[in-house]
Amino acid sequence: MDAATLQHLLDRWHIELVMMPENTGIPGSFWGDDEAGLIGSRLYARPDTPLHSVLHEAGHFVCMNRRRRAQLHTNAGGTVLEESAVCFLQVLAAGHLPGYDRDQLFADMDAWGYSFRLGSTRAWFEQDAEDARDWLIQHGITSKDGRITWALREG
Repeated sequence: MDAATLQHLLDRWHIELVMMPENTGIPGSFWGDDEAGLIGSRLYARPDTPLHSVLHEAGHFVCMNRRRRAQLHTNAGGTVLEESAVCFLQVLAAGHLPGYDRDQLFADMDAWGYSFRLGSTRAWFEQDAEDARDWLIQHGITSKDGRITWALREG
């Protein structure tokens, strides 16, 4: 995915994409290696950063409250339910990127090692993610009909 396309999506959440050169460290990366990083409203990535990682870190920024966003550096923190909401949001966001869709995201998340009790990301999303969906609606991040509102969590 080219940086301009990613930035267009991230602009809707007021996130700045900072592309790092290949073979350099990624600031704010919790997992290291090629995984995306967050410091404040800047999301760091390299050309080899997996797209699901960019979407996941963006989801953390969106789902955390203002106080945590103001102090954000590397570790997004949050509850287990918030983490599930981040995963749910990244699935929804995948549909807003040309040439990338839920099927590819599900495969990428499974290959990375996301672990859901039903055995796959798709099974979790389709059969076991009501709590995450409801959390996103409660915080105004998605609408009741499942659309992203492009709002950040308040509070």
